[in-house]
Parts: sequence; C-alpha cells; structure tokens
Amino acid sequence: MALSKSKRIESIDLLRGAVMIIMALDHVRDYFHKDAFVFDPTDLGKTSGILFFTRWITHFCAPIFVFLAGVSARLNSYGKSRAELSFFLFTRGIWLMVAEILIVTLEWTFNPHYSVLILQVIWAIGASMVILALLIRLPMRLILLIGLLLVFGHNLLDTTHVPGNTGGAFFWSLLHDRKVFHVGDLVILVGYPILPWLGIMVLGYCAGNLYSRDYDPVKRKKTLAWMGLGAIALFVIVRAINIYGDPSHWVARERPVLTLLSFLNTTKYPPSLLYILMTIGPALIFLAYGEVTLNAFTGKIAVFGRVPMFYYILHIVLIHALAILAAVLTGYKWTDMVLASWVTDSPQLKGYGFSLSFVYLLWIVMILVLYPFCKWYDQYKRSHREKWWLSYF
Repeated sequence: MALSKSKRIESIDLLRGAVMIIMALDHVRDYFHKDAFVFDPTDLGKTSGILFFTRWITHFCAPIFVFLAGVSARLNSYGKSRAELSFFLFTRGIWLMVAEILIVTLEWTFNPHYSVLILQVIWAIGASMVILALLIRLPMRLILLIGLLLVFGHNLLDTTHVPGNTGGAFFWSLLHDRKVFHVGDLVILVGYPILPWLGIMVLGYCAGNLYSRDYDPVKRKKTLAWMGLGAIALFVIVRAINIYGDPSHWVARERPVLTLLSFLNTTKYPPSLLYILMTIGPALIFLAYGEVTLNAFTGKIAVFGRVPMFYYILHIVLIHALAILAAVLTGYKWTDMVLASWVTDSPQLKGYGFSLSFVYLLWIVMILVLYPFCKWYDQYKRSHREKWWLSYF
C-alpha cells in the first residue's frame, strides 16, 4: 500500500505542535511552581481545580506524541521496502534511547556526573521503535491485534511486581512497573515502562493506513471521528463500571466537582487503558476535523510539530537554565539546580517556587522565544532534504 510522503499531512503537524506546546506547560510547572515541591497536582486532598487541570491537560501530550510517532512510521514506509523501513526504525530507536541517556538526562539534571538516569518518554519511544522494527514484518492484521492486546490487556499485569533491586526487577520495570533503582551511586528512574507505550505506537502505525494515497478523505474523516467517539464512550462506560482499566478507582466525593476530578484522574505511569482512551479519543477527533488549510495562527503551531525532537531538546535546556536564574534571584545557590533526582524531589529546593500565574506567564514567553529557533530549523530541514541525518533529529 503506497502511503503519501511527498506532501506533509498538516493535521498531524498541527496536532503534534499543539501537544508539544502544552507539554512545556507541565515542565515549566515542575521547575517553577511552588506547590510542585510539596504535593502532586492530582492529589485531590490538596490540589485546586485549576492546578488539577493544568496537570490533566498535559496528560494528552505523551500518548498523542507516541501515537503520532506510530502514524509517521507507517507514512515513512512509502517508497521503502520492509527491510529499509525496519532498519530506519531500529536505528532511529537506538538513537532516541541513547539521546535520552546522554542528552535529555543531562538537560533535566545539569549533572555532568550522570549520578541519575531518567528513562522517560524519549526512551519509551526509542524502545518501542526498536520493537516495531521487528513487528512490521508481520501481517497488518496481526500487528493490529498485538497493539489492541497490549493496550486493552496490559492492566492485567498491574498486580505483578518483582521486588528488590535485581536485574529481574529492573527488566520487569522496563516493561510494566515504574520504579527507582540504585546501582552503587547511580540512581535509575524508570518512568515510562514500555509495554503500553508500545501498544499505543503499534495502533498509531496501523492508523497510518488511513492516510494512504488511495484512501478516500471523506471516509478517513468519518472513520477517525467514529473511532474517537468510540474511544471516549468506552472510556466513560469502563470508568463508570470501575472494575478494570485503571489501578486507581474513582470514588464519589463530598462535592460533585471533586467526584468529576476523581473520575478523570487516571493513571499515567504506566498509562492505563482508561488513560489511553481518555487521551487518544479526542486526538482522533482532532485528526478527523483538522484537515483544513492552515491559517496564520495554526501555521505557527504546526511549525513546532514539524521539528518535535529539536523543540524537545531545546525547551528542556531553556527551562532548566531559567530555573537556575530564578533560584539565584530568590536566594538559592545555582548548584541547587544541579540535580541528583527529579527536580521536585530535591530537598535543597524546599521553599523555592512561584505562583501558578507566574508559571503560565513564563510558559507563554518561553514558547514565543522558542518559535523563531524552531522556524529556522524547520526551514533548514525543508531546504536540505538530501541530508539523511535530519530524519533522525
């Protein structure tokens, strides 16, 4: 099946760009909001409505980004043999895993001793791509079945744990159990166990068939819309039943708004079935109705979506550099922002932080600052298509 690659699909760039922008809000909150160092924003006993939804809206970012990575993998099969696509996915996956360890971890911590390694979304995408490089050799229906089994069935593993600090425990953590490991003086934070993320990527790869050259755009719109509505409806039904799909059940609270928050408060680490349905459903609807001509505003958002890895690396280092400046200006040492754990778990920063209004203002300013750099790189990529390495970055 020939897939369209000669012309970019702007709805995908627009959706990816939107979630990349929203993603930065959560990272700014981590490094600047005073309450981030005290409690989790989804802790219903302590949070406020606006703080909860500041965190909740960013839940859409990682699953949509992973899903679209799968779609893009399918689009990249245009003009390639299965062997060529498999090689590309395998090498790009390895590169992303290495980049998470050597580049992204350093940006999060500014710790050149690498006393802590943080395996997050880039690691999960890379590992999933390596596995997808093998799966694409299977029949498409079997690939789809594997994706559905991973997404709908992985919560059966929620009660399976391997205790201790052993190699077996680490391997199981990489698959399905978020955990912290200590290897001598080295701390390894496994934040994104890969089984459910692999399932999301595989389903995205299968959804890429909807963008084949000979697929009717009207039919694609209807298919995406019904898939999205079906996912949302299934989320509501399964969540209401309150038996399966998420390790944390919702509970009726003293106020209706808190009951709603409990209903929406699904598990991200690893992403539960309900978390995936809640986030991917609206994304499919967006794709269904997003195939429109870009205007001046949406065109700028799409720029971020065309250079996701460049943006991701750039925004982390900018956030962390600004956090060092903010720490110094508020009486802390710059070395307090050289981290040996996740920033909000750093005891030396106790008492540090700013209001949520400040977080939003800084987030907007930061996006405006990043835009010209992303636009430049987007134009560079467009004018240097002959450079093979650009497809890896």
